[in-house]
Amino acid sequence: MQALESGRDSHVLNTRVKGKGNRWEHHEYQWVNGVPLTEGADALRVNWCQQTLTNDAGEILYRNSWITDWAIDADNVAGLASSGRARWKIENENNNVLKNHGYHLEHNFGHGKEHLASLLATMNLLAFGLHTLLELTDENYRLIRNKVGARRRFFQHLEALTTYLYFESWERLMDFMMRGLEIGPYAPKS
Repeated sequence: MQALESGRDSHVLNTRVKGKGNRWEHHEYQWVNGVPLTEGADALRVNWCQQTLTNDAGEILYRNSWITDWAIDADNVAGLASSGRARWKIENENNNVLKNHGYHLEHNFGHGKEHLASLLATMNLLAFGLHTLLELTDENYRLIRNKVGARRRFFQHLEALTTYLYFESWERLMDFMMRGLEIGPYAPKS
């Protein structure tokens, strides 16, 4: 908003679109190209845009702004704002999983000396990546996860099993779990 107040060449585009619940929303896009990111003559120049969504009563439903190195104009401002919202949503959902669904990202950090916090964060991110890869590539893992439910509960099952039993491989562990849950090749024949 500071860019608009400084008297720069700002632009506005207003549109009306069907939103959630098939209700009309008013989308206002404001943008300025070549705005200094900080004070000073040598400041990095960026392109700034803002999206404001309002309902018919004029209530603000959503407002956010972004900076980019892409030149902004009336043809691309809505797409850039949509991309910014999608990226924000993805980041929030990923952070929610890392924080609240079995990875305890915020609970492990700030302890220890030197680089422990970085190491633990890296290990959490690697675990999250590996679990995501398993979701995409391992059919047995998907079957078990769908049957067991929440990732946290799946981890509890793994912990209990591997505390008392030895499995030669991941495949043997998955096979044991499918047999116990009566899924996959062990599903009762109808």
